[in-house]
Amino acid sequence: MAADGTNEDYPHEIDEQLTGFDSSVAAVKTMLEKLMSMPRNELLQTLEPLDQAKLDLMSAYVLNSLFWMYLITQGVNPREHAIKQELERIRTCMNKVKEITDKKKAARLDKGAAARFVRNALFEPDDKKLSKKTPSKKRADTAPDNRPSKLSKHS
Repeated sequence: MAADGTNEDYPHEIDEQLTGFDSSVAAVKTMLEKLMSMPRNELLQTLEPLDQAKLDLMSAYVLNSLFWMYLITQGVNPREHAIKQELERIRTCMNKVKEITDKKKAARLDKGAAARFVRNALFEPDDKKLSKKTPSKKRADTAPDNRPSKLSKHS
């Protein structure tokens, strides 16, 4: 009967949301236990500097998000609290780290190779150039021979 009494404390419409929230809190607790199992100094020594920054930003964002939720449970509007600016500052830093990560992953342009590709794509072998120019030269060479020259008539 005690279980029935706790179900009546809140509307049944939010039962699904509360169940989801409970499972999310359990997942956060599990992740925090994993992070807390190893001393922070040892954990940071095993990571690259960029990964250290990601870990620090993730930790700060999680703690501030949890504080945001705490403020809501206490009836405080977090949008009017300083926590909003702090979360925005952390998001800005996360975007900077993401840009750095994306730059590392981006393909790099080898200017020398690109120039060779363009040069070879526009390159025409000498045989083709000669075969295109040869008929016009032949016409120019044969044209004066076929026509009588005006100078010979006047002489």
